[in-house]
Amino acid sequence: MDDITLRQNILDALEFEPRVDAADIGVVTRDGIVTLTGHVRTYAEKEAAEKVVRRVKGVRGMAQEMEVRILGARKTDDDDIARRAVKMVDWNISIPKEAVQIRVCRGVVTLTGKVEWQYQRNAAADAIRDLAGVVGVSNLIEVVPGISAADVRRRIKDALERDSDLQAQAIQVDVSGGKVTLKGNVRTWSERLAAERAAWSAPGVYALDDQLSIS
Repeated sequence: MDDITLRQNILDALEFEPRVDAADIGVVTRDGIVTLTGHVRTYAEKEAAEKVVRRVKGVRGMAQEMEVRILGARKTDDDDIARRAVKMVDWNISIPKEAVQIRVCRGVVTLTGKVEWQYQRNAAADAIRDLAGVVGVSNLIEVVPGISAADVRRRIKDALERDSDLQAQAIQVDVSGGKVTLKGNVRTWSERLAAERAAWSAPGVYALDDQLSIS
């Protein structure tokens, strides 16, 4: 697919997405690499735009240069964001109590702490990304390994085998501590994301090196 066609497909996908106002988003494509520029109203909208682009056929990589510009004259104070973020994390039953610490600076929320599962780490970020005034989220929560590397590898391979959209035999899984490396070939960007999800589904995984090729 040529870059002009890919760019138009991305613009169409952004226009179709109800969570995104594409009027102020710029799209540049080169050899399948997409650069998003311009600005959006919320951090949640920024993430939604990224997800839309990743799903478009022909996208091989993405550079994110969009800004979050909060609408309205009154800016939400950092301490107010922090108080609401703490409440949202505390109310989320997926997140262990008192496992996550929160710091806010100029609308950017930084999450730290330790959990056992990747889904708990993701849940903490999901709990606060839609709060008013948030312009960015830095998720530094650690996933502490609780099982052996061999068990992690087995669970990931099993997850890949269960996914009907993947050719599991074409994907090699290497595990060192809590770091997973994926190698091999997939057919589309969406298959690559599916393989990543399978890797993150194992307990104790805290880092992922995706070396999969799209062919």
